[in-house]
Amino acid sequence: MQSGKQVCVVAGVGPGIGASYARRFAKEGYAVALLARSAAFPAQLAASLPGARAFACDVGDEASVANAFAAIRRELGEPEVLLYNAGSGVFSGIEETTAAQMEAAWRVNAFGAFLCAKQAIPAMKQAGHGAIVLTGATASRKGGARAAAFASAKGAQRLLAESMARALWPAGIHVALIVVDGVVDLPRTRERLKDKPDSFFVQPDAVAETALRLVQQQRSAWSFEVEARPFAEQW
Repeated sequence: MQSGKQVCVVAGVGPGIGASYARRFAKEGYAVALLARSAAFPAQLAASLPGARAFACDVGDEASVANAFAAIRRELGEPEVLLYNAGSGVFSGIEETTAAQMEAAWRVNAFGAFLCAKQAIPAMKQAGHGAIVLTGATASRKGGARAAAFASAKGAQRLLAESMARALWPAGIHVALIVVDGVVDLPRTRERLKDKPDSFFVQPDAVAETALRLVQQQRSAWSFEVEARPFAEQW
């Protein structure tokens, strides 16, 4: 039942950047595999995209990731693109953050990226090409007082991405990180920040376009870290 198309895996599909990744790469002609802990939203989205499939996957669980990628290989084929968009973290300081919250943030942001990459790399390496793009955050560069779990997890993710890039670029696998600096435009963020203008928000479709351009970059001028922020952002 393999699609015959290039396969793109989007790990972490919600109504924001993950959904935009899925729509943009499907429009580009990829067979898209949508991964999320609950398959309800991804299944609804997949039904609207040609050749897309939704798979339930807990990215922080090794067996769950292995099972999801085995199903992707059976139904669609070997992934040529992995877009790792799974992210989680509470916003609290060291004294308020629990051990469970710290571990959960690390599992989703860093360990999950490790597990998904390990599944995708062998076939990419054998083919001599592929792309792995991770959705990062400004928190990976600065540990805010109320970001003990999130910043440390995103920092670990960024360093993992850099390590992978240095190891895999010579094999033809383009590993890149998009540092999202701003508030993503979602219904819940609009509700919380009603006084903010459109220019305040990061548009998910625009981030998806950046990811596509990274995947399409020529090897002689690859980028590792790209920032995505609204033009009006004070940085």
